[in-house]
Amino acid sequence: MAVATMAAGLGILVPSVAYAAEGCKVDYKVASQWGGGFTGDVKITNLGDAINGWSLAWTFPNGQRVTQVWNATTTNAGDQVTAKNMGYNGAIATNGSVSFGFNGSWSGSNGVPTEFKLNGAVCTGTVGEPSTPPTSTPPPTGGATAMETVAAMEPGWNLGNTLDSVGADETAWGNPRVTQALVDNIAAQGYNSIRIPITWDNHQSKTAPYAVEDAYLDRVEEVVGYALNADLHVLINIHHDSWIWMADMNTNRTVVEARYEAIWTELATRFRDAPPEVLFESVNEPQFNNVDDATAEALLDDLNVQFHEIVRGSGGGNATRVLVLPTLHTSADQDHLDALSTTIASLDDENIAATVHFYGFWPFSVNVAGYTKFNAEVQADIEGYFNRAYNEFVANDIPVIVGEWGLLGFDAHTGTVEQGEKLKFFEYVGYYARQKGLTLQLWDNGQHFDRATYQWRDAELYNMMKASWSTRSGTASTDQVYVAKAGAVADVSLTLNLNGTTFQGLRLGTQNLVQGTDYTISGSTLTIKASRLTSLLGDRSYGVKANLHAVFSQGVPWRISVISYDQPTMSAASGASSTFAIPTQFKGDQLATMEAKYADGTNAGPQNWTSYKEFARAFSPDYTAGTISLPTAFWNDVNDGQKVTLTFHFWSGKTVTYYVTESGGNVTGSLT
Repeated sequence: MAVATMAAGLGILVPSVAYAAEGCKVDYKVASQWGGGFTGDVKITNLGDAINGWSLAWTFPNGQRVTQVWNATTTNAGDQVTAKNMGYNGAIATNGSVSFGFNGSWSGSNGVPTEFKLNGAVCTGTVGEPSTPPTSTPPPTGGATAMETVAAMEPGWNLGNTLDSVGADETAWGNPRVTQALVDNIAAQGYNSIRIPITWDNHQSKTAPYAVEDAYLDRVEEVVGYALNADLHVLINIHHDSWIWMADMNTNRTVVEARYEAIWTELATRFRDAPPEVLFESVNEPQFNNVDDATAEALLDDLNVQFHEIVRGSGGGNATRVLVLPTLHTSADQDHLDALSTTIASLDDENIAATVHFYGFWPFSVNVAGYTKFNAEVQADIEGYFNRAYNEFVANDIPVIVGEWGLLGFDAHTGTVEQGEKLKFFEYVGYYARQKGLTLQLWDNGQHFDRATYQWRDAELYNMMKASWSTRSGTASTDQVYVAKAGAVADVSLTLNLNGTTFQGLRLGTQNLVQGTDYTISGSTLTIKASRLTSLLGDRSYGVKANLHAVFSQGVPWRISVISYDQPTMSAASGASSTFAIPTQFKGDQLATMEAKYADGTNAGPQNWTSYKEFARAFSPDYTAGTISLPTAFWNDVNDGQKVTLTFHFWSGKTVTYYVTESGGNVTGSLT
């Protein structure tokens, strides 16, 4: 059967063909296609006896070639391709599946292969006697290993600020009640797992035997059922209890252990016979009050061991269910990784996974200290974090789930980090996690996927993340080209970050611009010609006048906004510190960061180790209202009566200097 699939971001209809075969089924899809290249997705479903090691062979009908592959290795002999498993995905249980992907080249036609062979047997769609002697044996456990289970969970998504709400109901933090439709829509976005954070405090008796409300357990089970109905793996845990009451474990150990035991005993009983796609996480972001790290690590070890004993002792499916253990603070600092390794070694259990969280290099992730760009330091932080998790666990056959990831600044505002720099961060995290075999679960408390409309609030960000699940995307030094409204228009050059791709062309909507006339390309330097910029700028009114897209041989195109602007200006103002805002004419420009200093040159305001203040915390632009507000959080750390020099840095490169003085709760602001 053949159907048509829309290639992401390109509007191309390409074929998708599913083949049924003897003992197996292969779904071969052309996920995206461009001039001379394409991305293929391959899913193998084993219908016969369990195998431990696979080789899939096919012949391209039109001379296509594999140029890059992930989750498999390939060899080519002319049109014939053989894909073989990696060390972590060789076992396929009966009715189990594995997937891999590749980038390829094509010319003329891109037809689908007509036949696949799995371990030498031609796939024909029915389960029968093997056409060749079996070359593998079932996995020792008779099912998927922990490594395979966690790999199958990539990519994952968090149902944040819902069942983890600190309140009487899952809607307490502003999200709607979970429905089957919501979970189905998450699965439809391409996610393979869902993490369901759960806070138990308001639903558990505060006195022995610390019973959990049956109605709440019923609701948790119902939501888990939604995930299983959508063919998702699901991870459940103890969430904000980690800081509400568990953090006092050192001084209240008996009660904390009793409450913890009561929750996991009830959960283990309730989900004893759940399928292996349900995983348990012992506790979210463990932390302990007023103790040193050594004591905290010992307390966490006690909880993780207690969790393991409770679940394994309950029998049934819990005897082999994958259990997920966090590091202290879910940090990938080496000492915390080492401590968890010691715990895992003591348990001597092959069905254990480790978990850490990742919210990026802190100054970049919240836009403080002048870290406005995705630079080499930010990239190195990603690599170091993931390398440590890989070396400690994955390299030793212990899978790792990055149970939450994103940018920390999203807690304040998703615009804290400039869009293009944000996209580069998400592209690289997705790519590097794949290189290290880590499963990512995006933290979403409602700021990303709209739970009422089932649409992404930032489709550009989602498309970049989705592409990173299987390939790389090209980017550039910026996604903004600023042209002064009153100035002469000149050529503008950008540096392309090819990321293993090749540049294919520059587009305006569906129109391919003309190389040599509209733009030139020299190595990784893209130059947009003044004549084309002039036509795009039109009447030169302020703001984004056009969006160009650099198209690469794989991944999503890179948007380049052409912006008409002038020097931003500000006006004098006065008012209460709780509501003070600077009247600002942005004139098409956007604010990157703000510095604050006293007259003697010392740093003013919060986080006074740096002159550059935190975006959306110490200052916040409102482009519609035409203001930059300085909230109470800024004034709380400003000396009363002292004049502060503010320097506003804009993405065009322009700056504005402004002076403020706060006295007795009142602020005056001026240009002198």
